[in-house]
Amino acid sequence: MASASRQQVLQSTRQWLEPLIQVLLVCGITWREFSDLSKTTFVDVASKQFGKRGRPTNVSRTAVMTGLPRREVRRQREKLQRAPEPLSGYVTKACLVLASWHLDPEFLDKRGRPAVLKVTGEARSFEALVARCGGSDVRPTTLLKELMNAGAVSRRRDGRVEALMRDYLPHSLDEQLIRLWGSVIADIARTYVHNLTRAARTPARFERAAVNDRIPAAVVPEFLGLLNKEGQAFLERMDQWLTAHQVRPGESDAGSVRLGIGLYQVQD
Repeated sequence: MASASRQQVLQSTRQWLEPLIQVLLVCGITWREFSDLSKTTFVDVASKQFGKRGRPTNVSRTAVMTGLPRREVRRQREKLQRAPEPLSGYVTKACLVLASWHLDPEFLDKRGRPAVLKVTGEARSFEALVARCGGSDVRPTTLLKELMNAGAVSRRRDGRVEALMRDYLPHSLDEQLIRLWGSVIADIARTYVHNLTRAARTPARFERAAVNDRIPAAVVPEFLGLLNKEGQAFLERMDQWLTAHQVRPGESDAGSVRLGIGLYQVQD
């Protein structure tokens, strides 16, 4: 199989870069800020991923790979040492709480539906549910307010709360949505990087698509209905498996990994 040319790589890069730039512009990020970030990231990746025998890539080789002067490489490395660690892969606490509310037997009613919960208490409460999901870093009242604002949870007249939706996605371009956006794009990119660069005996990560470019626009609503029904059913089966195998409170999470599957709609 022929290797891709530099021009082909750049053309493909522009293809996925355009929607990213659109979000940056909406958020007021200028090309200069993006350029500075790109320069720093070039040095970071070249230093970490292309060293030998587990050691960072030396300055000279990093300069050759990135096209930056050695003085600039050193400056960027010093900048990286001062900067906070980048955000890790993201799973919103809101999503984990809703999943457990729909799957964990302790928080289900006799019909197997999400139980109506009191807000506080050590057992069978919203507070206990958040704790079950490892929510020690977030206040239950803050998370409850967020879920209520999104229409995923409501408070009854007696003060108890009930789940209205299985899924959660913030509606505004807020901090959580931006972090989720970055995490999803990174997940897809890392899957492709793994499959493009893996050794012959290393298993490929699952990546499939069903796309057709000759679909009448009139049938889009029918497709969306099918996707929402079948896609949601599939994700719920995966979610159930993941919840059944997750580390329980009190157990050591040493050696645990972030694992899952993502589905997204394709439409031009």
